[in-house]
Amino acid sequence: MKIEVWSDIVCPFCYIGKRRLDQALEKWENKEEVEVEFKSFQLDPNATRGERGSIHQQLATKYNMPVAQAKGMNSQVAEQAKQVGLDYDFDQVIPANTAASHQLSQYAKTEGKMVEVMELLMKAYFIEGKDVSDTDTLVEIGKEAGLDPKKVRKALESDAYKSDVVRDQQDGSTIGVQGVPFFLFNRKFAVSGAQPEEAFLQALDKAVSES
Repeated sequence: MKIEVWSDIVCPFCYIGKRRLDQALEKWENKEEVEVEFKSFQLDPNATRGERGSIHQQLATKYNMPVAQAKGMNSQVAEQAKQVGLDYDFDQVIPANTAASHQLSQYAKTEGKMVEVMELLMKAYFIEGKDVSDTDTLVEIGKEAGLDPKKVRKALESDAYKSDVVRDQQDGSTIGVQGVPFFLFNRKFAVSGAQPEEAFLQALDKAVSES
């Protein structure tokens, strides 16, 4: 079975949804038969690269609300993350353009390390307060996943992986992906959003029964 996951590194619910899928797969008896593939999706392709500013202020500006209200919203998301074992630190988050991060993910796919790299990218952004648009940071993340640093740096300069990012986004648009996370099971059944673990288990069972 193949599960395709459209997500963005800076999407808090994408990391929560990934963790819930992971937990569902741990309970599913046929987990060894499952292949998970991440698909690139940028929530804000025009985001400033390496922007040094508060994520709370950014949220407040986007939705025209007081910063205190934005902080409250982020605190609620952090509480949801804690329920699946993730310790978000929104005060340290560095807003970033994720184009380069997705390029790293696409290169990692060719080396069989895509899932590991996506986990490390989300952890770097939400938990460790790292700039996931910074080339040196991305090289270190690739190295942590077991990739050759020199090849990672070269991949980040490659137009080939840029086109892969665009392809994924166009593919998602074609099948109706309007928001992330979006999970597609065998190109037949979809789970949209960071749904409860039970929703993923039901989708897994349904995909098998219809295959």
